[in-house]
Amino acid sequence: MDEEYDVIVLGTGLTECILSGLLSVEGKKVLHMDRNDYYGGDSASLNLTQLYRKFRPDQTPAAELGRDRDYAVDLIPKFIIASGELTRILVHTDVTRYLEFKQIAGSFVYRDGKISKVPSTEMEAVKSPLMGLFEKRRAKKFFEFLQGWKDEDPATHQGIDLDKDTMKVVYEKFGLEPGTQDFIGHAMALYLDDDYKTKPARPAYERIVLYTSSMARYGKSPYIYPLYGLGELPQAFARLSAIYGGTYMLDKPIDEIVTDASGKFVGVRSGNETVKAKAVVGDPSYFGAGKPIEGGKLRVVEEGKVIRAICFLKHPIPGTDDADSAQIIIPQNQVGRRNDIYIAMVSSTHNVCAKDVYVAIVSTIVETDRPEQEILPGLQLLGTIHDKFVSVSSFYAPTSGGESDQIFITRSYDATSHFETVVDDVQNVWKRIIGKDLVLKKREVELEA
Repeated sequence: MDEEYDVIVLGTGLTECILSGLLSVEGKKVLHMDRNDYYGGDSASLNLTQLYRKFRPDQTPAAELGRDRDYAVDLIPKFIIASGELTRILVHTDVTRYLEFKQIAGSFVYRDGKISKVPSTEMEAVKSPLMGLFEKRRAKKFFEFLQGWKDEDPATHQGIDLDKDTMKVVYEKFGLEPGTQDFIGHAMALYLDDDYKTKPARPAYERIVLYTSSMARYGKSPYIYPLYGLGELPQAFARLSAIYGGTYMLDKPIDEIVTDASGKFVGVRSGNETVKAKAVVGDPSYFGAGKPIEGGKLRVVEEGKVIRAICFLKHPIPGTDDADSAQIIIPQNQVGRRNDIYIAMVSSTHNVCAKDVYVAIVSTIVETDRPEQEILPGLQLLGTIHDKFVSVSSFYAPTSGGESDQIFITRSYDATSHFETVVDDVQNVWKRIIGKDLVLKKREVELEA
């Protein structure tokens, strides 16, 4: 371990694996290390034995759950938006050749005590039980306005400036009711809270158009999902890195981040070996997350906590037309919260559990000192829960960009239900390391789903 690298990457979470793959393709000499003996870090998919080892170390999995190897249970529940940024990176890097995708069967929203399918076309909106007759007309006008918008043609703007007017102003112009705003903002634009309403409307416009174009791609929902679980994603990018000369070391304890007298990064120590590199990239757990500071520098801060409950069911979620997979969003206003509650459900169709088992993960940002009570509205929608594994984890952000000391720290996985924020972080870290924007070459390839 005495040679020098351009970049050492610590942790094999998805963010780190995308970065090591892209850096290797860029011609950088990359060493990728992880303290665990499996890929994926916090974004791994675990078999039953690993799941029990993590949540119930003193128990063995129940025999009726089936074979250990039939399971790949995600620790972080997220879906891929069909026309989103992660899809672009998968296609651009050709990582799709290592993966197979399946569509998520339905996208639902909770309103007034029941769940309904999120309408994604004018036709569906007209039939949707989410709106009364007059509201449907107003919503139709709103969607036609979004679809017809052209930056260069003021006639399509209807007096609205997307860069100055807030989303609240846009909703008011079309006279949309609060309940309609809820499903548009939370189930289509996928905002976690209502802060977006007071900001310029363009990002919300772009998110809604992304949702509708992703819906149009495959029909049933805007989401796709890799067979054998999300843990396949980091492994696929790790293979990309290896093809371009990246070196991998799993099960390697990281004992020290070595810096020089001025605090600049020098290398990483594992046991009595130190590997040198020009820069280091890693997830917050390698830089003091959750540990007291001992004379060193505070490199990461806690931004909040997420609760996630992994639930095994023996039936589909009631009210979803027996869908084999689904996303259900409970907008915060519907349950008197500040943040939405998400439910992501997959099943044996996705090769992640035994036949006739369904895995539903309920998650939200923690707002009180009784987090399990906060996800009750989600748990109550699942019907009988066969078993559940609950975790509360902090999410961290770096205290500095890393340009001065060449220590580049990624963000923890947030409570959103998709990967767009992960890709934002990849692009952000890339720019900090390389000094210029990540540019993906345009390749029009359809993902088979």
